[in-house]
Amino acid sequence: MTQDIFGQTVTLAPGPALSSWNATQMAFLAHGAATPTHLADTLNAAPDFALGHAVKAMFYLLLGRRELIAPASAALTQARVASTVQTVTPRERRYVEALSLWMQGQPTRATEVFAVLLRAHPGDALAVKLDHALRFVLGDSAGMRRAVAGAMPAYGEDHPARGYMMGCHAFTLEETGEYAAARVAGRAALDLAPDDAWGLHAVAHVHDMTADAKGGIDWLAGREAAWAHCNNFRYHVWWHKALMHLDLGQIGRVLELYDTEIRREKTDDYRDISNATSLLSRLELEGVDVGRRWEELAEISASRTEDGCLIFADLHYLLALIGDHRDAAIRDLMGRLHRDAQNARTDIQKAMANPGLSAAVGLEAFGEGHFAQAFLALARARKSMQQAGGSHAQRDVFERLTIDAGIRAGFLKEAEGILADRIAHRGGCVDGYARARQTLIAEGRDAARGGARVPAE
Repeated sequence: MTQDIFGQTVTLAPGPALSSWNATQMAFLAHGAATPTHLADTLNAAPDFALGHAVKAMFYLLLGRRELIAPASAALTQARVASTVQTVTPRERRYVEALSLWMQGQPTRATEVFAVLLRAHPGDALAVKLDHALRFVLGDSAGMRRAVAGAMPAYGEDHPARGYMMGCHAFTLEETGEYAAARVAGRAALDLAPDDAWGLHAVAHVHDMTADAKGGIDWLAGREAAWAHCNNFRYHVWWHKALMHLDLGQIGRVLELYDTEIRREKTDDYRDISNATSLLSRLELEGVDVGRRWEELAEISASRTEDGCLIFADLHYLLALIGDHRDAAIRDLMGRLHRDAQNARTDIQKAMANPGLSAAVGLEAFGEGHFAQAFLALARARKSMQQAGGSHAQRDVFERLTIDAGIRAGFLKEAEGILADRIAHRGGCVDGYARARQTLIAEGRDAARGGARVPAE
C-alpha cells in the first residue's frame, strides 16, 4: 500500500499503476477526455485494484445508458473479487458499498455512503467529485453544497485538488442562489487550476442566472483552453455560449455554434443530445426555423426509448422525437414512462410519476398544439422538476415551455406568476426571454379587453 496524489492510502505499489491512477483522478477532476485511458492503464498494470474497478463502474453509470449497466455490473463483480484477493482499506470498501447501492437502483443511499466516507476522508477529492456528479443527476443541489462545504477545510493551499474543489464549490453556490459568491469562487478556481472547466462553467451559470449575456460572452472569450481538453463536456460549454448569444437575439451566431461546435460530432451521449434538443426548443419558441436539425437527434433518440436510466435524459429524447414528429417512437417512449411510473422500484422510477411522467405528458401535448393540456401537466411537474436532475439553466427549457404553453392557452395570470417566480429565482434579473414574455402577456390582456390600452402603473 502507498499514498496517492491526494494523500489517500491505496492498495497500489509505487510505480506505473500508481502514476496512472493519479493521472486518472486529476483528469476526472478536469473533465479530461483522457480519463478512461488513464484508468485502463491503471487496471492493466494492477488488475486486482478493487477501487479502480469500482470507479470504472461508476463512470459507466454516470453515462446514463442502459447498455452500460452490464459492463458496470461486471466491473462491480471484479471489484468484489479483487477485494478478496488482497486486503483493501476501509475507504476503498466504502466505494464498493456505494457502487453496490447505486447498481441496485438506490443512488440516494449511495450518496449517504459517500457522506460517511467524506467525514473520515474529506481530502479525498475523487470521492467529492463522484458524490458531486451523482447528486447533480439526482437534482440534489442542497446536498451538493453541503458535501463540498463540509470537505473544503481539507483543501489547503498545498492540496493538488484545491482549484477543482473551488470549482465544485462555485457551482453549488450558484445552484443555491449565491451568485456573487459563486462568481468569486469560480474565478479563484480557474486561477488555481487553469484547466478547471467546471469552475469556468460555474461562472457562466452565474451570468445566465443574472441576465448578463454580454458579460458571459466576455468571460468565456479567450479561455477556450480551459475546456478544449475536455470530454463531451466541452460541447456543454459551447452550449452555454450559444444561450448567451440567444439572449442577445444573435440567432445567426447561435445556429453557427450549434453546427460547428455543439453538434460538430454527432455523438449519442445523452448530455450532448440534451444540449442540442434544449437549444433547438428554445430557438423554436422564439419563432426560429431550425431546418432539418431535429432529424439526426430524433434518429438517435428513437433508439433510446427503453433506456429509463435518467428522467433528464428521457425528457430530452422526447423533445427530439416531438421535434421531428416521430409518432411511433413517441408512443414507445411514453408507454415505457408509464410502466416505470407504475413500477416505482428504483429511485429513478419513484420520481418518474412526477415530475417525469407529468412533464412528458406536457411536452407531448405542447408538440400536438394542445396548449391548455400542456400547461396543466407542465405546471404540475414544475413543483418537483428539480428531481429530474440537471442544473437550473438546463431545466429552464421546461420552464420556458410551461410559460409559453400558458400564454398560448390564455392562462395569462398563471403564466405571469410562473414568469415572476422565474425572475425572482434569478435575483430579480430580467433576461431577453422574460422581457419578451412580459410583452406577450400584456398584449394578450389588451386583446382580451378588445384592444384597449391600460396605462402603466
